[in-house]
Amino acid sequence: MFIDSAWAQAATAAAKPSMMESMMPIVFLVAIFYFFLIRPQQKRAKTHQNFLTHLKRGDEVLTSGGIFGTVEGLTDSFVTLGIADDVKIRILKTQIASTVNDGEIKK
Repeated sequence: MFIDSAWAQAATAAAKPSMMESMMPIVFLVAIFYFFLIRPQQKRAKTHQNFLTHLKRGDEVLTSGGIFGTVEGLTDSFVTLGIADDVKIRILKTQIASTVNDGEIKK
């Protein structure tokens, strides 16, 4: 009686998947993360860096904090913005989000 049930249990045991089969879901997840999260973020960062290198004096810009201003001076790391008559602020160059031309925001 015990031997018959032992044979039945052994017959239904499934084979283990190979190492390659068990790694495939992880590979697919990494590929999905790369194409939907990492790659687009790298493209945006490259575009923003290109935008910052071509920034020049007189451009009207919007900061990431929501301040509109005109570029008065540039250094490697900082930008001096004129935000009103005789009011200038100095901010990090990386905090400039986009340019503003004719009431329209452009990146």
